[in-house]
Amino acid sequence: MQKNITGNAAGRRKGLSKVNYNRYGYYFVAPFIIVFLVFQLYPILFTFRTSLSDAIGWNKINDSVITGFENFKLYFDPGSVLFKDFWSSFGNTLLIWVVNFVPQILLALLLASWFTDSRLQLKFRGGFKMLLFMPNIITAATIAVLFYSIFNYPIAPANSFLQQAGILHAPYEFYRSTTASRSIISFVQWWMWYGNTMIILIAGIMGISPELYEAGLVDGCSSRQTFYRITLPLIKPILLFNLVTSMIGGLQMFDIPHLLTQGNPNKTTNTIARFIYQQAFTGSRNFNYASAASVILFIFIVMANLMLFWLMRDRDQGRLPRRAGK
Repeated sequence: MQKNITGNAAGRRKGLSKVNYNRYGYYFVAPFIIVFLVFQLYPILFTFRTSLSDAIGWNKINDSVITGFENFKLYFDPGSVLFKDFWSSFGNTLLIWVVNFVPQILLALLLASWFTDSRLQLKFRGGFKMLLFMPNIITAATIAVLFYSIFNYPIAPANSFLQQAGILHAPYEFYRSTTASRSIISFVQWWMWYGNTMIILIAGIMGISPELYEAGLVDGCSSRQTFYRITLPLIKPILLFNLVTSMIGGLQMFDIPHLLTQGNPNKTTNTIARFIYQQAFTGSRNFNYASAASVILFIFIVMANLMLFWLMRDRDQGRLPRRAGK
Protein backbone atom coordinates (compact mmCIF):
# COMPACT_ATOMS: atom_id res chain seq x y z
CA MET A 1 0.00 0.00 0.00
CA GLN A 2 2.82 2.35 0.99
CA LYS A 3 4.55 1.55 -2.28
CA ASN A 4 1.45 2.53 -4.31
CA ILE A 5 1.08 5.84 -2.49
CA THR A 6 4.75 6.64 -3.03
CA GLY A 7 4.44 5.71 -6.69
CA ASN A 8 1.35 7.90 -7.18
CA ALA A 9 3.05 10.87 -5.50
CA ALA A 10 6.12 10.44 -7.65
CA GLY A 11 3.91 10.24 -10.73
CA ARG A 12 2.15 13.45 -9.82
CA ARG A 13 5.47 15.23 -9.24
CA LYS A 14 6.71 13.90 -12.55
CA GLY A 15 3.58 15.19 -14.28
CA LEU A 16 3.95 18.61 -12.68
CA SER A 17 7.56 18.84 -13.77
CA LYS A 18 6.43 18.45 -17.39
CA VAL A 19 4.16 21.53 -17.24
CA ASN A 20 5.47 24.09 -19.73
CA TYR A 21 5.06 27.70 -18.65
CA ASN A 22 6.85 29.18 -21.66
CA ARG A 23 3.61 30.09 -23.41
CA TYR A 24 2.72 32.56 -20.67
CA GLY A 25 5.68 34.69 -21.72
CA TYR A 26 4.07 35.12 -25.13
CA TYR A 27 0.86 36.31 -23.47
CA PHE A 28 2.77 39.07 -21.68
CA VAL A 29 4.65 40.29 -24.78
CA ALA A 30 1.63 40.00 -27.10
CA PRO A 31 0.24 43.52 -26.28
CA PHE A 32 3.58 45.12 -27.11
CA ILE A 33 3.91 43.17 -30.37
CA ILE A 34 0.37 44.10 -31.44
CA VAL A 35 0.85 47.78 -30.62
CA PHE A 36 4.23 47.81 -32.38
CA LEU A 37 2.85 46.21 -35.54
CA VAL A 38 -0.21 48.48 -35.74
CA PHE A 39 1.14 51.83 -34.56
CA GLN A 40 4.85 51.68 -35.48
CA LEU A 41 5.79 49.12 -38.12
CA TYR A 42 2.76 49.72 -40.35
CA PRO A 43 3.15 53.56 -40.33
CA ILE A 44 6.86 53.18 -41.16
CA LEU A 45 6.12 50.89 -44.12
CA PHE A 46 3.27 53.18 -45.21
CA THR A 47 5.60 56.19 -45.08
CA PHE A 48 8.17 54.43 -47.25
CA ARG A 49 5.47 53.52 -49.75
CA THR A 50 4.00 57.06 -49.77
CA SER A 51 7.45 58.58 -50.34
CA LEU A 52 7.56 56.77 -53.71
CA SER A 53 4.07 57.87 -54.80
CA ASP A 54 2.15 60.93 -56.01
CA ALA A 55 0.06 61.23 -52.82
CA ILE A 56 -0.96 64.90 -52.77
CA GLY A 57 -4.16 65.63 -50.87
CA TRP A 58 -6.40 63.40 -48.77
CA ASN A 59 -8.06 61.86 -51.83
CA LYS A 60 -4.78 60.51 -53.16
CA ILE A 61 -3.39 59.19 -49.90
CA ASN A 62 -4.99 55.76 -50.38
CA ASP A 63 -5.22 55.76 -54.20
CA SER A 64 -1.75 57.01 -55.02
CA VAL A 65 0.42 55.71 -57.85
CA ILE A 66 4.06 54.71 -57.47
CA THR A 67 6.26 57.24 -59.29
CA GLY A 68 9.70 56.04 -58.17
CA PHE A 69 12.31 58.33 -56.69
CA GLU A 70 10.98 61.56 -58.20
CA ASN A 71 10.12 62.98 -54.77
CA PHE A 72 13.64 62.34 -53.47
CA LYS A 73 15.26 64.03 -56.45
CA LEU A 74 13.64 67.33 -55.50
CA TYR A 75 15.54 67.39 -52.20
CA PHE A 76 18.89 67.04 -53.99
CA ASP A 77 18.18 69.44 -56.86
CA PRO A 78 19.51 72.95 -56.08
CA GLY A 79 16.95 74.39 -58.45
CA SER A 80 14.03 72.95 -56.50
CA VAL A 81 11.97 75.02 -54.06
CA LEU A 82 12.09 72.18 -51.54
CA PHE A 83 15.89 71.98 -51.64
CA LYS A 84 16.57 75.27 -49.84
CA ASP A 85 13.80 74.91 -47.26
CA PHE A 86 14.68 71.32 -46.35
CA TRP A 87 18.43 71.74 -45.96
CA SER A 88 18.13 75.06 -44.15
CA SER A 89 15.74 73.37 -41.72
CA PHE A 90 18.23 70.53 -41.42
CA GLY A 91 21.01 72.98 -40.58
CA ASN A 92 18.81 74.78 -38.03
CA THR A 93 18.02 71.49 -36.32
CA LEU A 94 21.66 70.40 -36.10
CA LEU A 95 22.77 73.78 -34.78
CA ILE A 96 20.10 73.97 -32.07
CA TRP A 97 20.75 70.36 -31.02
CA VAL A 98 24.54 70.78 -30.75
CA VAL A 99 24.23 74.06 -28.82
CA ASN A 100 21.95 72.46 -26.23
CA PHE A 101 23.49 68.97 -26.06
CA VAL A 102 27.13 69.90 -25.42
CA PRO A 103 26.44 71.90 -22.21
CA GLN A 104 23.75 69.36 -21.31
CA ILE A 105 26.12 66.38 -21.23
CA LEU A 106 28.91 68.37 -19.56
CA LEU A 107 26.69 69.63 -16.74
CA ALA A 108 25.07 66.21 -16.34
CA LEU A 109 28.51 64.61 -15.99
CA LEU A 110 29.56 67.19 -13.42
CA LEU A 111 26.40 66.77 -11.34
CA ALA A 112 26.50 62.98 -11.59
CA SER A 113 30.11 62.91 -10.38
CA TRP A 114 29.21 65.18 -7.44
CA PHE A 115 26.17 63.18 -6.38
CA THR A 116 28.04 59.87 -6.51
CA ASP A 117 31.29 61.02 -4.88
CA SER A 118 31.35 59.58 -1.36
CA ARG A 119 34.06 62.05 -0.31
CA LEU A 120 31.86 65.12 -0.73
CA GLN A 121 29.12 63.92 1.67
CA LEU A 122 26.50 66.15 0.05
CA LYS A 123 23.31 66.59 2.04
CA PHE A 124 19.79 66.56 0.59
CA ARG A 125 20.96 64.65 -2.52
CA GLY A 126 17.52 63.20 -3.23
CA GLY A 127 15.91 66.63 -3.07
CA PHE A 128 18.46 68.15 -5.44
CA LYS A 129 17.99 65.29 -7.91
CA MET A 130 14.23 65.77 -7.83
CA LEU A 131 14.50 69.53 -8.38
CA LEU A 132 16.95 69.14 -11.26
CA PHE A 133 14.83 66.45 -12.92
CA MET A 134 11.55 68.32 -12.49
CA PRO A 135 11.69 70.36 -15.78
CA ASN A 136 11.65 67.06 -17.67
CA ILE A 137 8.20 66.13 -16.36
CA ILE A 138 6.59 69.46 -17.32
CA THR A 139 4.77 69.44 -20.65
CA ALA A 140 6.41 71.21 -23.56
CA ALA A 141 3.32 73.37 -24.11
CA THR A 142 3.53 74.69 -20.56
CA ILE A 143 7.24 75.47 -20.89
CA ALA A 144 6.68 77.19 -24.24
CA VAL A 145 4.00 79.45 -22.73
CA LEU A 146 6.29 80.20 -19.79
CA PHE A 147 9.28 81.24 -21.88
CA TYR A 148 7.14 83.12 -24.38
CA SER A 149 5.80 85.18 -21.50
CA ILE A 150 9.30 85.77 -20.08
CA PHE A 151 10.79 87.05 -23.36
CA ASN A 152 7.72 88.69 -24.87
CA TYR A 153 7.69 92.19 -26.33
CA PRO A 154 7.42 94.94 -25.13
CA ILE A 155 6.45 94.21 -21.50
CA ALA A 156 7.91 91.02 -20.05
CA PRO A 157 10.15 90.02 -17.11
CA ALA A 158 13.28 89.74 -19.29
CA ASN A 159 12.88 93.21 -20.83
CA SER A 160 11.95 94.78 -17.48
CA PHE A 161 15.00 93.29 -15.74
CA LEU A 162 17.44 94.25 -18.50
CA GLN A 163 16.11 97.81 -18.61
CA GLN A 164 16.25 98.23 -14.83
CA ALA A 165 19.81 96.86 -14.83
CA GLY A 166 20.78 99.49 -17.42
CA ILE A 167 21.71 96.87 -20.05
CA LEU A 168 18.89 97.91 -22.40
CA HIS A 169 17.50 101.39 -22.97
CA ALA A 170 14.44 100.17 -24.86
CA PRO A 171 12.49 96.88 -25.03
CA TYR A 172 14.19 94.26 -27.17
CA GLU A 173 12.25 92.01 -29.56
CA PHE A 174 13.85 88.66 -28.76
CA TYR A 175 11.71 86.66 -31.17
CA ARG A 176 12.67 88.89 -34.11
CA SER A 177 16.35 88.13 -33.60
CA THR A 178 17.74 84.94 -35.14
CA THR A 179 20.46 84.58 -32.50
CA ALA A 180 18.13 85.28 -29.60
CA SER A 181 15.42 82.91 -30.88
CA ARG A 182 17.85 80.04 -31.45
CA SER A 183 19.49 80.67 -28.08
CA ILE A 184 16.16 80.61 -26.24
CA ILE A 185 15.11 77.34 -27.92
CA SER A 186 18.52 75.78 -27.18
CA PHE A 187 18.31 76.90 -23.56
CA VAL A 188 14.81 75.48 -23.17
CA GLN A 189 15.90 72.15 -24.64
CA TRP A 190 18.94 72.09 -22.35
CA TRP A 191 16.89 73.03 -19.29
CA MET A 192 14.31 70.33 -19.99
CA TRP A 193 16.71 67.44 -20.56
CA TYR A 194 19.91 67.88 -18.53
CA GLY A 195 18.19 66.44 -15.42
CA ASN A 196 17.13 63.34 -17.33
CA THR A 197 20.67 62.87 -18.65
CA MET A 198 22.04 63.33 -15.13
CA ILE A 199 19.78 60.59 -13.69
CA ILE A 200 20.86 58.13 -16.39
CA LEU A 201 24.54 58.88 -15.77
CA ILE A 202 24.08 58.50 -12.01
CA ALA A 203 22.50 55.08 -12.59
CA GLY A 204 25.47 54.09 -14.74
CA ILE A 205 28.01 55.29 -12.18
CA MET A 206 26.20 53.50 -9.35
CA GLY A 207 26.58 50.27 -11.33
CA ILE A 208 30.38 50.44 -11.17
CA SER A 209 31.91 48.10 -8.61
CA PRO A 210 32.75 49.95 -5.36
CA GLU A 211 35.92 47.89 -5.12
CA LEU A 212 37.43 49.89 -7.98
CA TYR A 213 36.85 53.15 -6.13
CA GLU A 214 38.22 51.65 -2.93
CA ALA A 215 41.35 50.57 -4.78
CA GLY A 216 41.73 54.07 -6.20
CA LEU A 217 41.28 55.56 -2.74
CA VAL A 218 43.95 53.27 -1.32
CA ASP A 219 46.32 54.26 -4.14
CA GLY A 220 45.80 57.93 -3.28
CA CYS A 221 43.77 58.98 -6.33
CA SER A 222 42.07 62.36 -6.12
CA SER A 223 38.41 62.84 -7.06
CA ARG A 224 39.45 64.18 -10.47
CA GLN A 225 41.77 61.25 -11.14
CA THR A 226 39.10 58.79 -10.02
CA PHE A 227 36.61 60.37 -12.41
CA TYR A 228 38.91 60.40 -15.45
CA ARG A 229 40.62 57.04 -14.84
CA ILE A 230 37.74 54.92 -13.48
CA THR A 231 34.33 56.53 -13.92
CA LEU A 232 34.57 58.00 -17.42
CA PRO A 233 35.97 54.90 -19.19
CA LEU A 234 33.44 52.58 -17.52
CA ILE A 235 30.37 54.68 -18.35
CA LYS A 236 31.22 54.95 -22.04
CA PRO A 237 28.24 52.71 -22.99
CA ILE A 238 25.96 55.02 -20.97
CA LEU A 239 27.43 58.07 -22.71
CA LEU A 240 26.83 56.37 -26.06
CA PHE A 241 23.22 55.68 -25.07
CA ASN A 242 22.70 59.34 -24.10
CA LEU A 243 24.33 60.55 -27.31
CA VAL A 244 22.24 58.27 -29.52
CA THR A 245 18.91 58.99 -27.82
CA SER A 246 19.62 62.72 -27.69
CA MET A 247 20.51 62.78 -31.39
CA ILE A 248 17.35 60.90 -32.31
CA GLY A 249 15.20 63.20 -30.20
CA GLY A 250 17.08 66.35 -31.22
CA LEU A 251 16.75 65.71 -34.95
CA GLN A 252 13.00 65.17 -34.43
CA MET A 253 12.66 68.42 -32.45
CA PHE A 254 9.21 69.88 -33.02
CA ASP A 255 7.20 71.02 -30.00
CA ILE A 256 9.29 73.88 -28.57
CA PRO A 257 10.19 75.56 -31.93
CA HIS A 258 6.62 75.12 -33.15
CA LEU A 259 4.95 76.50 -30.03
CA LEU A 260 7.52 79.19 -29.21
CA THR A 261 8.54 80.75 -32.53
CA GLN A 262 6.56 79.01 -35.30
CA GLY A 263 9.88 78.68 -37.13
CA ASN A 264 10.45 82.45 -37.18
CA PRO A 265 12.19 84.77 -37.76
CA ASN A 266 12.40 84.03 -41.49
CA LYS A 267 12.41 80.23 -40.94
CA THR A 268 15.71 80.40 -39.02
CA THR A 269 14.25 78.26 -36.22
CA ASN A 270 12.32 75.97 -38.52
CA THR A 271 13.31 72.35 -37.84
CA ILE A 272 13.04 69.27 -40.03
CA ALA A 273 10.03 68.05 -38.07
CA ARG A 274 8.26 71.38 -38.63
CA PHE A 275 9.17 71.24 -42.33
CA ILE A 276 7.62 67.77 -42.59
CA TYR A 277 4.56 68.96 -40.67
CA GLN A 278 4.13 71.94 -43.00
CA GLN A 279 4.38 69.78 -46.11
CA ALA A 280 1.89 67.18 -44.84
CA PHE A 281 -0.71 69.16 -42.92
CA THR A 282 -0.75 72.66 -44.42
CA GLY A 283 -1.35 73.99 -47.92
CA SER A 284 -1.76 71.32 -50.58
CA ARG A 285 -1.14 68.37 -48.20
CA ASN A 286 1.99 67.11 -49.93
CA PHE A 287 2.12 63.75 -48.19
CA ASN A 288 4.56 62.40 -50.76
CA TYR A 289 7.11 65.18 -50.16
CA ALA A 290 6.67 64.91 -46.39
CA SER A 291 7.17 61.15 -46.51
CA ALA A 292 10.28 61.51 -48.66
CA ALA A 293 11.74 64.01 -46.19
CA SER A 294 10.93 61.60 -43.34
CA VAL A 295 12.74 58.77 -45.11
CA ILE A 296 15.81 60.98 -45.71
CA LEU A 297 15.81 61.93 -42.02
CA PHE A 298 15.43 58.26 -41.05
CA ILE A 299 18.39 57.23 -43.24
CA PHE A 300 20.55 60.05 -41.85
CA ILE A 301 19.75 59.07 -38.23
CA VAL A 302 20.59 55.42 -38.92
CA MET A 303 23.90 56.30 -40.61
CA ALA A 304 24.84 58.80 -37.89
CA ASN A 305 24.13 56.28 -35.14
CA LEU A 306 26.12 53.57 -36.90
CA MET A 307 29.04 55.99 -37.11
CA LEU A 308 28.71 56.77 -33.39
CA PHE A 309 28.71 53.06 -32.53
CA TRP A 310 31.82 52.60 -34.67
CA LEU A 311 33.66 55.60 -33.19
CA MET A 312 32.84 54.66 -29.59
CA ARG A 313 33.38 50.92 -29.96
CA ASP A 314 35.61 49.08 -27.52
CA ARG A 315 38.84 48.82 -29.49
CA ASP A 316 40.36 46.38 -27.00
CA GLN A 317 37.51 43.90 -27.29
CA GLY A 318 38.24 40.94 -29.49
CA ARG A 319 41.98 41.42 -29.57
CA LEU A 320 43.88 38.22 -28.92
CA PRO A 321 46.79 38.37 -26.53
CA ARG A 322 50.16 38.19 -28.23
CA ARG A 323 52.12 35.06 -27.70
CA ALA A 324 55.31 35.43 -25.79
CA GLY A 325 58.42 34.92 -27.88
CA LYS A 326 60.22 31.61 -27.53
